[in-house]
This record gives sequence, C-alpha cells and structure tokens, in this order.
Amino acid sequence: MSSQATSKEAEAPFSMRSILGPLIAIVVGIFMVILDGTAVNVALPKLQEEFNLLNLSLVQWTVIGYALAQAAVIPLAGWLSDRFGAKKIFLISVGLFTIGSGLCALANSVEMLITYRIIQGLGGGVVVPIAMAFIYRLSPPGKVGAVMGMMGIPILLGPALGPVVAGWLVEYHSWQWIFLINLPIGVIGIILGIRTLPNMQRQSVASLDLLGMLLGPLAFAALVYGVSNGGIDPITGKSTWTDADTLIGSGVGVIALILFIIVELKQKNPLLELRVFRSGNFTKGIIVQWISQIAMFGTMFLVPLFLQQAHGYSPLKTGLIMLPQALASGLFMPIGGKLSDRFGARPLVIAGMVLTTISALLLSNISGDSGVGTVMLPLTLLGAGMGLFMMPLNNHLIQSAPQNLVGRVTSLTNAAQQVMMSFAIAILMTIFSTKFKDLMVESGAQKPDVGLYASAFGYTFLILLGIAILGGLLGLMLQKPKKIEGESGNAAEIPMMVGH
Repeated sequence: MSSQATSKEAEAPFSMRSILGPLIAIVVGIFMVILDGTAVNVALPKLQEEFNLLNLSLVQWTVIGYALAQAAVIPLAGWLSDRFGAKKIFLISVGLFTIGSGLCALANSVEMLITYRIIQGLGGGVVVPIAMAFIYRLSPPGKVGAVMGMMGIPILLGPALGPVVAGWLVEYHSWQWIFLINLPIGVIGIILGIRTLPNMQRQSVASLDLLGMLLGPLAFAALVYGVSNGGIDPITGKSTWTDADTLIGSGVGVIALILFIIVELKQKNPLLELRVFRSGNFTKGIIVQWISQIAMFGTMFLVPLFLQQAHGYSPLKTGLIMLPQALASGLFMPIGGKLSDRFGARPLVIAGMVLTTISALLLSNISGDSGVGTVMLPLTLLGAGMGLFMMPLNNHLIQSAPQNLVGRVTSLTNAAQQVMMSFAIAILMTIFSTKFKDLMVESGAQKPDVGLYASAFGYTFLILLGIAILGGLLGLMLQKPKKIEGESGNAAEIPMMVGH
C-alpha cells in the first residue's frame, strides 16, 4: 500500500468495530506500564532483605528513579509522535519497557536494579500520553467519551491491582516475577500493535525545540525528585524538606520550570503548548484534574500505609482490601465515558467529586478499631467517583484544545500528573507525620499504637476532604467545549492562540 493511501485511510472516520483491535493493543501496553508503577512499592521490604540493605533509603530509588525517568520523557512524547508517527513511537516505547523489565529480573545488585528501572521508566513514560492521543484520533465522531472510557479502565485498575498482584508474587514466588510477568504481556502488545495499529498521518513539525527539550525534562524530573524526597519521619519527627538534596532538587526544578515556561511561550513551535492555558475552560478543567489526582493518589498511598503500619496486614491482604476500589473504577469507567458523549464532563465531574468527598469524609472518621468493611466502603465510593469522571475530564481537556495540538496536550497533562502524584504523596505524608508526632507528644506515648495511627490518618483525610470539596466547586464552573468539526470528525474548541 502506498504512503498516500495509508494517509487517506488514517484520515477516514473509523467505526467502533474497526478500532477494537487497536484499542486492545493500546490497553495491553497501558495496563502493563501502569500496573508496574505501583507493583514495586509492596516489594520494597523484600528487596531490602534480598540485597542485604540496612534501611529502605537506597532501595526506594527503584521507585523514585522510575518516576524521574517517566517525568523526564513525557514532555517529549507529543513531539516524537508528531515527528516520527504515533504507531512507531508507541511500539518502540512498549519494547523498551519490556526490555527494561527483563533486565530488572536479572539484576543482582540494587544499583543494577535502579539502573534498569530507569530504562523501564524511559519507555513507560511515553506510552500513556501517546496512547491517549492515538485513541482520540481513532474514535468515531460522537463516540470519543465511550472509547476513552474503555481505555481508561486500565488507567484506574492498574494502580489498584498492582499491590494485589505484586503481594501475591512476592509472598508465594519471588520478587523477580514482578518484572518477568511483563515479558509475555509486552511481546503480545507489540505483536498486536504491529498488526492492528494504523499509520496515523504525521503532524508537520518544525525542528526540535532544543531549549525546551533540555529545560522541560529537567524541570519535571527535578520537581518530582524534590517533592518525592521531602517529608517527615513519623517516628523520629526528622524533616527531610530542609536536606540539601531536597532543596537543590526543588530549587533546580522551580528555576528550570520558570525558564521553560518563558522559553515555550516565546517559541513558535514549542515542545509543550502552554498557550492552551489561554482557554479558561481548559485551565479550570486541568485544575480539577490535579485536585482529583491529589485525592486519588493520596488515598491510594495512605490507606495501604495505614493497613500495614497500624494493623500489621500483609501486602497481599492489603492489596485485596484495596480491590473493591479497582472493581468500582472498572465498572463505572465505561458508564462515565458513554454519559459524557451525551451530557459532557460537567455533571460527571460534579457527581464523581461528590462521591470522592463522601469517601474522604468516611475515611476521616476512621478509628483504631475500624473493621475491614469500614475501609472498603469509602474505597469503593472513591473508585466509583474516579471511574465516573476521570476519562470524561481527560476528554474535556482534549476537546478544549486545538485539534492539531492533541499530542502536545496529552503530554502536558501527563507530565503534570507525575508532579502532582509525587506532590500529593509527599505533602500528605508530611501532614500525617507532623500530626502523628504531635499526638505522640500530647499522649506521652513511648511507642506508636493503632489509636495514634488512626487519629493521624483521620486528620490527614480531613485535609483531603477539603481538597475534594474544592474540586467539586470548580467542577460546577466547567462548560461544554464549543464544537466544530475537524478533519477527523472529532469536535474541538479552538481557543485564541497567540503565535498560531
């Protein structure tokens, strides 16, 4: 088939049946990457024991290095897919992640494992933003929400299922299987991608924005490092926010981010299209997304910590308690996608944030003698809420930007997500640790107990309750994007963009 014919085929509207194969290929790749993002967390104590380490400080870099690598390459995703084609970059990224997984399983030192996790992150960081842009361009007119809802299932299922799968593998097999399981999945994803993914028409791009390429990855990676490294030890009360490496990382990140914004706003063809923030609808939408991510990732970090530290549950049992959240997300995700095609994102965001608020309220009243059901109910509500509005909100952001900037918008939102995820965990952990230390002093306790843990966690979830309420109020201000028909048949609002 000639390249011209391929181009015409890619421009033609796709039917729901015709995109089923590409959708499966993309979902396989996304699920593998996102599942691995949380799976390693529960294996850290086992890795510490395996490599004969005195504490978790070094082995934690298997998580931090992965997050830093992802944050560094996400800003490049849009330019790479526009320049070389979404299909080619997606397949290369899945392949690099799969190779990195195989190397991780072969690591015989923690330093080697950290290095190979960075290789994993370099591949995995590009997968999600390219996949979202890919699916948006493939979706039939009027079916974007439904298709995005289907694709969103692994995005919410992955983080919740990761601890369950990893907990079982670590307890009954070995930590290497956390990575070995990716090999057949990655190969299947690549084969499906080669056979089913169409060659989408490439966007015309100028030469690479070199300053943006340097400053963007540096800014996001340094910010992720800074906020990930910051915190307060709940037992000793020692703060790491003032440590030299935390201050240097955060300072470099802030300076690089300011310079990056200045450079990108002056560039005619920037790496990340920041002018999209001139659309008030996009700006309100992405702030709501940030707030929801703080609530979601904060809860997914705090609850397992509470269950393991306060109640002494095993990683597998903790993962199983988190399972209803994943199931609720998977159930409500396609429902939210279908409803968004008809009603837009606003009512779904409001409904989802109401459920999130109720969840935070219930968790803020947690006590030392709370049973498993007391924790599972709010987690189920949180999963349902996130399932309802997560992908409609993503769709809203894409539709609030010019059609030709879809790849750049998904890179922007995913890069911001990495920073917000680390920010949520670091800040909420600091709030918890500070409150825990105060409670220890007030009670005169010599060692931690379940009641003290519960009180500190309840206070932290009270902060999350306020954040969720703010997100719901901002959701009230969202407006349905004004629709025009683009070349692909998908609707997009075209904000006034200086320099375009």
